[in-house]
Amino acid sequence: MPNVDEGSPELREERRGERREEHRQEHREDPRETEAERRRRRARFLRELTEARELRDRVQPRRARTARLRHAMRMRTFRW
Repeated sequence: MPNVDEGSPELREERRGERREEHRQEHREDPRETEAERRRRRARFLRELTEARELRDRVQPRRARTARLRHAMRMRTFRW
């Protein structure tokens, strides 16, 4: 077998494949996860998202006001 240094394309590709597999194993959905657990995680995420938006609105009132006005304008021009 030829001497392969660490910077060779073959070795880099092998390492990349190993990292992909590790990533898949870490982020794979747990098949035992129930629908109720998924809903709880989703509800927690949506609560945190709402909280973050409220915090942003308090910290940047001018930007929040313009965003509200822009949203209102979009809703007025939307046809049902």
